[in-house]
Amino acid sequence: MRIENIQNALRLAELDGWLFFDHHRRDPLAYRILGLSNRIEATRRWYYFVPANQEPRKLVHRIESESLDELPGSKEQYSSWPDQQQKLCNLLHGCRRIAMQYSPDCAIPYVSLVDAGTIELVRKCGVEIASSADLVQEFEARWTEEQYQSHLQAAEKVDAVRREAFRLISEYIRDENALTEYEVQQFVVRRFKESGLFATHGPIVARNENASDPHYEPSRNRTAHIQRGDLVLLDMWAKLNTPDAVYYDITWTGFCGATVPDRIQNVFTVVRDARKKASEFVIRQISAGSTIAGYQVDDVARGHIERNGFGAFFFHRTGHSIGTEVHGTGANMDNMESHDTRRIIPRTCFSIEPGIYLPDFGIRSEVNVYVGEGSACVTGEEQSEMLKLGSR
Repeated sequence: MRIENIQNALRLAELDGWLFFDHHRRDPLAYRILGLSNRIEATRRWYYFVPANQEPRKLVHRIESESLDELPGSKEQYSSWPDQQQKLCNLLHGCRRIAMQYSPDCAIPYVSLVDAGTIELVRKCGVEIASSADLVQEFEARWTEEQYQSHLQAAEKVDAVRREAFRLISEYIRDENALTEYEVQQFVVRRFKESGLFATHGPIVARNENASDPHYEPSRNRTAHIQRGDLVLLDMWAKLNTPDAVYYDITWTGFCGATVPDRIQNVFTVVRDARKKASEFVIRQISAGSTIAGYQVDDVARGHIERNGFGAFFFHRTGHSIGTEVHGTGANMDNMESHDTRRIIPRTCFSIEPGIYLPDFGIRSEVNVYVGEGSACVTGEEQSEMLKLGSR
């Protein structure tokens, strides 16, 4: 069934086939998409070609002749390098344009996994190589209904822990007690575990200038005290601790005091509105049946920030794909770090998280957007106002 689905996708993309290649397990996408077992060592190169209309074909080394036996299709073996090159061309005979895990100019590094030498070798066979980026997200980024439900359950739990974490900070500030970023982080880690959630690392708890580092994480030896007059940013991501669960990923900010300074309030408002404009753009376009790409969503958020004079302080993409890994393999909302032309397809999810990072403080606001069949929505709670922490 997976091969049939791949062939249907190839015909829709007007490609003659998809060439999978690996050596020493460099391409995890190939193993996941083809459903290959982990037992394959791949100390020798293997090729698996799925044509758009014919039976798949394999090319394997004689020493590892059984490496692809769990996949359907005919098999050829090679031993010497001239033998390999000749049989690779035979494998692709009659093809004009094929897909590989390749991205021109490495624009999409998530799928740019085939080395340049192998690309040269395949091109010598007289075929044009297209990026498999859109195909990959068809088979990697789409969620099942069960995964979508797991995301919604994770959203409820993460949002609840987020409220608890800000409440903890408020209590300490109100009582004029000392609390560190690391202590808040460890509170969240403990509550995630107690709530049946899993995350590989994190979360980010950052005050003031630390919040200007988008990937800052406190540690036991690197942490700052949170006190009245501080801005605090919480970036939290987690999924249910169950097989095939998918992540929920959010960022909120609060100010330790009853009155938010005008400068901080202004930056928060610009970031919040950039986030809302981007999510509303997606929801509107998907509802209208329009096709949109990741870079267009980035343009909406970035354009708003630039028009308000903060363009130089927003130096990362607007959002990333979300899946079983917090950074998934679908389209990213990106026209900054790369020009992501991949279309946003149904049953995928991504973050929208614009930020402004000034020398003394940073603000990011993040939601998750799920695109279904003909509709899209923000899946969890949205921050509309800066939180006021510890006010009496």
